[in-house]
Amino acid sequence: MISISSYYCSRIFPKTLLNFKNTKRPTSPLPSSSLLKQLLSPSSTPVLQVRAMADSAAVSSPFKKIQIQRDDTTFDAYVVGKEDAPGIVVLQEWWGVDFEIKNHAQKISQFDGGYKALIPDLYRGKVGLDVAEAQHLMTGLDWQGAVKDIQASVNWLKANGSKKAGVTGFCMGGALSIASSVLVPEVDAVVAFYGVPPPSLADPAQAKAPVQAHFGELDNMVGFSDAKTGKALEEKLKAAGVPHEVYIYPGVSHAFLNTSPEGAQRRKSMGLNDSDDAAVELAWARFRPWMSKYLSS
Repeated sequence: MISISSYYCSRIFPKTLLNFKNTKRPTSPLPSSSLLKQLLSPSSTPVLQVRAMADSAAVSSPFKKIQIQRDDTTFDAYVVGKEDAPGIVVLQEWWGVDFEIKNHAQKISQFDGGYKALIPDLYRGKVGLDVAEAQHLMTGLDWQGAVKDIQASVNWLKANGSKKAGVTGFCMGGALSIASSVLVPEVDAVVAFYGVPPPSLADPAQAKAPVQAHFGELDNMVGFSDAKTGKALEEKLKAAGVPHEVYIYPGVSHAFLNTSPEGAQRRKSMGLNDSDDAAVELAWARFRPWMSKYLSS
């Protein structure tokens, strides 16, 4: 049986990322698929230097760093928002816990009456600063372990003042969000942005929580987050009777919510030149009543 990491990195990302540009050297094309495999090989030289997440600006950061126990391991998580508010687990893109996922979490924490947003560190302190590093990290992710991290995060929120807890995520985190609706019974609602799990991880038709999902019409990550995959997800959820909303946004591609100056520049360096503030605002405007409906009651 194909591994989850192989599913993503062998079937989806190499096909797509060949069109991207390396984020560290924006003027140079991404290496060919054969060279990319060499770069990701443990024996390749130079060895990929995966950066540990810096705790810079910790004094001014609104996030509180905590540790969560599950099974025989402990992982870091970052919490921001209102105490005793409904909780939302915010799941990283394939980059790791970087500036953009923290931007999203902080924004979510301020919606409506306020939420307690929690980012679990699925990469255990590592962050990819370019496409090859991010792919290397995602390839090494224990996906079943990540689902356990999500479950432990939801349970932490409910044990620390949140009566209900939802899950949202972006790219890799979007796929894990949908997986959590299937595999984590404690989840009360899910919003996924541009990501669908492979069948070997979770079947969305078995979702136990309501699912909202967002996709870009121009997203070319075939089988993962392209518009066709989004429509197939909608059909599957509808046939299964799962409460759902699925939206396709015209004229935008993958990661269209990444609008910070750094995030926008990174998208451009990857060949993603679309920008639509109206689509971004509409996606967040749909997120808010969905989470409020299922987490506030």
